Amino acid sequence: MTKTTPPRTAVRGDDRGPLTPLALRAVDHLVSLDAGHGARAAVPAVHDTLRRIPELLAGPAGPPGADRDLLAALAELCEVIGWILFDAGLHHAAHRMNSRALSLAERCGDRGIARLVLLNHSMLHTHTGHPGAALDTVARVAGPRPLPTLVGSLVLVRRAHATALLGGGREAADLIDRARSRFLDGASRHDPPWSWWIDQTELTGHQGWVLARLRDWDRAIPLLYEAVTAPGPSYRHLFTAELLSALTGAGAWSEAEDLIAGLAPRAGGIGSVRTTETLASTAAQLLGRADAPANLRAAAAFLRECLTTHPSGQDRPSR
Repeated sequence: MTKTTPPRTAVRGDDRGPLTPLALRAVDHLVSLDAGHGARAAVPAVHDTLRRIPELLAGPAGPPGADRDLLAALAELCEVIGWILFDAGLHHAAHRMNSRALSLAERCGDRGIARLVLLNHSMLHTHTGHPGAALDTVARVAGPRPLPTLVGSLVLVRRAHATALLGGGREAADLIDRARSRFLDGASRHDPPWSWWIDQTELTGHQGWVLARLRDWDRAIPLLYEAVTAPGPSYRHLFTAELLSALTGAGAWSEAEDLIAGLAPRAGGIGSVRTTETLASTAAQLLGRADAPANLRAAAAFLRECLTTHPSGQDRPSR
């Protein structure tokens, strides 16, 4: 899913009945809600959408008599819902919606959305501790022709994360380096509309994150700092969470305390379960580190308290 969706120049399918434009309006509404308030805040709207558009839960073939435009709109909407459910921590529901989105996209021949769903699903597998399944899933993105530049870059990013979890240190580092290099080639005219958000900061953050998985703190921390401090949208709080984890792993106590001081007052407003779980896990690690300074452990306790202050969030993380 795009992190925010550029305004549509035209609403597809207006002359094909009410369901197609309804689905596309739902896409825009959910993306806007998620971008402004976070995945947790968007979940009630997801449930409302599923109630108003029961065709989303129809059989894998889609609604009877559905044309290509309708199937494509429903596939896009299912993909958006799958992303929100994943980022809200509802992994089983996200898995089901991803499967539904992929089935619809393949039926109507929307290769762009099919690829995005596979890339999302690979990320879900990695996040839930199934890196082998993540690699199998991302391998399905390839086709008979070379991948467009940005899509190819994201494939390498997904492979790098999964490979790092499998212990392939040198290979994972090489994959993420290749992702950066390929991105620098520039977007191609064959890249799908959803790929516009894959920018320099996104690649920098993921490179730092992959290197942090490999415990290469000296290289990871500066890259994560660069991603966190670059101007950009609020969904990149996930890189902040990974930066705090890296600082903790490196024993960079002063830097970790400074980061918490700036982050904790805003932590209760983060709407991504992925981000808040990472922050909570790192706070727990710091509280259990006897070698960490007392003031840092106190800051970690404050962060953990802030994370539970406000149940609904305001931001969403990087993909």
